[in-house]
Amino acid sequence: MTPVQKLAGLMVLILLLMAGAAGITWQVQDWRMGEKLAEQEGLHKDDLAAIRNAAAAQARTEQDKRLALEQRLAGQDQQHTKELSDAQRNQALLRDRLANANVRLSVLIEDSASGCNMPAPATASGVVHATRRAQLDPAHAQRIVAITNSGDQGLIALKACQSFVKLISR
Repeated sequence: MTPVQKLAGLMVLILLLMAGAAGITWQVQDWRMGEKLAEQEGLHKDDLAAIRNAAAAQARTEQDKRLALEQRLAGQDQQHTKELSDAQRNQALLRDRLANANVRLSVLIEDSASGCNMPAPATASGVVHATRRAQLDPAHAQRIVAITNSGDQGLIALKACQSFVKLISR
């Protein structure tokens, strides 16, 4: 073998060693990057799990608030229904008592000349100095009771609406 051939063989050997070293370097870098990517992926999964847990906790909190509001509204609706039925029952009793003449509605009579109440004349049952009153016809009394019944129902409904708005706006 001639020195030129030895030199050429040595050059080829050096080139092969350099190519092998470059390949090994690339392989090492690939392993390092793979480790870094795996670590970042693990951190990303941890972050996503934390975000998911926080969102689930917030959803549970909001659901609990909604359920509490629904319970308060249901209780308020029961109270409103009870008040309305009590008012209707009381109005029905009053109408019945008026129809049976157990109760009579009366109005105060004022002296139109002086603008003040006149004392009632003394009766045989006792001496009472009260204002003069006129009893209303039962039919008129029934109409007055019906009007006040509608007003009572309106006031109860208004109170229920105001309570609803207060609960919702909190």
